[in-house]
Amino acid sequence: MIVWMNGPFGSGKTTLVEELRPRWPEALVFDPEMVGYVLREIVDVPTGDFQDLPLWRRQVAGLAVGLVEEYRRPLLVPMTLVDPGYVSEIFGALKAADIVVHHFFLKVAPEVLVRRIDTRSSFPDDPVQEERVRAWCKARIGACTAAVDTLPGDTVFLDGESTPPELADQVLAHIG
Repeated sequence: MIVWMNGPFGSGKTTLVEELRPRWPEALVFDPEMVGYVLREIVDVPTGDFQDLPLWRRQVAGLAVGLVEEYRRPLLVPMTLVDPGYVSEIFGALKAADIVVHHFFLKVAPEVLVRRIDTRSSFPDDPVQEERVRAWCKARIGACTAAVDTLPGDTVFLDGESTPPELADQVLAHIG
């Protein structure tokens, strides 16, 4: 089983997964951004978004399938994935491998996302990179919030302004 936590940057995906980890110790955590970081070290990413690389999408699906099949443990995946074609490609590969996917999307008001993005720190020793990442995340708020209408029909929408414990309770109740 895969539990995919989706939503805009700053919506709380990683925080929610961190809340779930101690409650569900048998679950593994797979962050597809790591695949993107590795690819960036090897090849150019012309658009700046590693999700645009077909290899990233294949590797994410393949690694997720491999982790579930090899270790027979649930997988928590915190990753923004809103391009309908990419969602279809990755989730289609997971379905073809006969893996159950529970897809959650954290809905958060744009102004709250901006505030959260502005207060988090990914590169504290590199203010230029820090601002570049913040600008990149904020530039995608519109596309991420608009994606709500294009996500798979079985997507479970969560109020991303709820507390992490409340959200974790909802996720665990939904997946049983």
